[in-house]
Amino acid sequence: MQDLRSVLQKHGFQFKKQFGQNFISDTNLLSSIVTASGIDKDTTVVEIGCGAGTLTRAIAEQAKKVYAFDVDRDLQPVLAETLAGLDNVEVIFRDFNKIDLKEFEAEIGEYTVVANLPYYITTPLVTKLLEEGEKVQGLSIMVQEEVAERFCAKENTPEYGAITAGIALKGSAKIVKRVSRNLFYPRPNVDSAVVKITFERGRILVKSEKAYRQTVKCAFLNRRKTLENNIVNFFKTDRERAKLVLEKAGVEDKARGETLSPERLARLSDVLIEEGLL
Repeated sequence: MQDLRSVLQKHGFQFKKQFGQNFISDTNLLSSIVTASGIDKDTTVVEIGCGAGTLTRAIAEQAKKVYAFDVDRDLQPVLAETLAGLDNVEVIFRDFNKIDLKEFEAEIGEYTVVANLPYYITTPLVTKLLEEGEKVQGLSIMVQEEVAERFCAKENTPEYGAITAGIALKGSAKIVKRVSRNLFYPRPNVDSAVVKITFERGRILVKSEKAYRQTVKCAFLNRRKTLENNIVNFFKTDRERAKLVLEKAGVEDKARGETLSPERLARLSDVLIEEGLL
């Protein structure tokens, strides 16, 4: 830890709370994140929130090319030191959530995301990659532990929600490592976990991915209410039509969104298209 601290202090770096900066220096942890990601010398990696570059260096030693994003330009002199001698890293000081992903993917081709994500951007970032990413092969990301549980949850559990169903349409998620808050500098208030999401396009067949996403939004519109009520409110339709949709989709009366697996949500979205609601 002292080495990282001394580099940051030497360059007068000040942590900024608004960027959720918690850096890793534990070499065993860095190595295990890279190993779990499954990257090799043929892999192009995108890292979001590269921070002081400790994970960036560990990735670069195994990958073909690393595009490392960060929003804090004050890290420039720090990264110049921590990434010295590497010729396969390109640091990009931009907000990844604001880039034109299609344009970026046209430049870099297929890629894997490996990152220690700032907590505040986790859900919007994963959503962007799910909805817009066409060449992303998978994600190996360190996130807040409770978010990791949500990403991997099963239906009929409190953790299961819209983001879970969104991930399930594109791939499978599993927690590959749990990480103590004590391994970060500065120390955050919560523990973390590394989640690996492997993209498997076509794993759940739907007539329209956009319709599926709308169906998921509808299903979790109000967790306390039944799907029937959510359909009435979300699609501004009458109760009889909502009942008909649920019957055709094979969904029980009075079922709530959190009880439907991603596969059953897919069936519901197809019926909503058939019935002209989507």
